[in-house]
Amino acid sequence: MDELEVVVAHSERATLRVGDVFLKVDADQARIDAEIETMSRVPVPTPQVLWHQPPVLAITALPGTTLGRLGGPSTGSPAGWAAAGAAIRKLHDAPLPPWRGRAGRSVAALAAELDDECASLVTNGVLPADLVTRNRRVAEAALRPWTAAFTHGDLQIAHVFVDGDEVTGIIDWSEAGQGDPLYDLATFTLGHEEHLDDVIAGYGADIDIDVIHAWWSLRSLLAVRWLSEHGFDPFAPGCEVDVLRSLM
Repeated sequence: MDELEVVVAHSERATLRVGDVFLKVDADQARIDAEIETMSRVPVPTPQVLWHQPPVLAITALPGTTLGRLGGPSTGSPAGWAAAGAAIRKLHDAPLPPWRGRAGRSVAALAAELDDECASLVTNGVLPADLVTRNRRVAEAALRPWTAAFTHGDLQIAHVFVDGDEVTGIIDWSEAGQGDPLYDLATFTLGHEEHLDDVIAGYGADIDIDVIHAWWSLRSLLAVRWLSEHGFDPFAPGCEVDVLRSLM
């Protein structure tokens, strides 16, 4: 009998692996519906949907491995990172879906959320004031007009699988939709700045590095408290707090 592996679990959702099948449990039906709809639209490899019985979605496992993880060393080659960049560009060039994703929040809403979160981090002593203030200034460059692309919205390094130098699939599409393409690129390279040039080479377009740095700051500032409250450790070596320190 296959063992049950808990891939991720917190108060909002959980993902379990049983053999070659992933079971995603999510009480928010809209997220599951969005994931299924998105996987039917994107021009990049995704898992196959086996069945869907709310609140559970069953999908196939992907071949290969991820390029690494946040807080850990990269396990992929420069060519593998470039292949990921090319796959991301293919996604961004796809016809736009009719809905906005997580990467498509308005500048005004994002700035207000960022200001509230920064105030909370300092007031509650989660992070030093100088660290928050400096990164809030860096994050400002992300708050600008952008041309919408088809974005993943949560393109963590753990969500892209490769086999050698070929991308075999991308998972976790519940935050996808119209959005800022540099949000995806920044999320994917968070904590792995040494591979940013490889990703950009595969992506094949001029990229504003200051905006990438801004998204690193912005995403990390918004994530620290949520991660701490949901059983993750943003203070672990190489993770979000270290990213913020690196941008001082």
